[in-house]
Amino acid sequence: MLENLTPNTLPRLLRRTTIATLIVAALAFFGSLLLNVPPMGSLGLLVGVGLAIANLRFLDRQTATVEMKGEQTPKAIRRQLGGKTVLRLSIMTVIVGVAVMCDHVLGIGIVSGLVLFQIVFVANVLRVVAQQGGSE
Repeated sequence: MLENLTPNTLPRLLRRTTIATLIVAALAFFGSLLLNVPPMGSLGLLVGVGLAIANLRFLDRQTATVEMKGEQTPKAIRRQLGGKTVLRLSIMTVIVGVAVMCDHVLGIGIVSGLVLFQIVFVANVLRVVAQQGGSE
């Protein structure tokens, strides 16, 4: 579906997703403070959003360097992206796992922040695809 988008759409989509996630996270953070959610849960929400945005930035930088290397086979590109992606996601999983084991509320907050980012990302992708006429 994303391959049918114009080339300049993806950077705008990523920028809008980051900005929208920061706004939604700020609203969720202050809302959680008003609802007397434990402070570690509110902090975990911000940490989760931060992890998701950092992951997005690393992915963006990684794909930019792969494209700059010129003509490569799809298998070579998958191998380059796959290893680093597995490492990056493994590190994030360990961080979340340790947080859940050390402080349940913090860990659940981090997971909530990661989920919040994904919801905003999917909503932005659906909006862009709908604006450009959907998939054909």
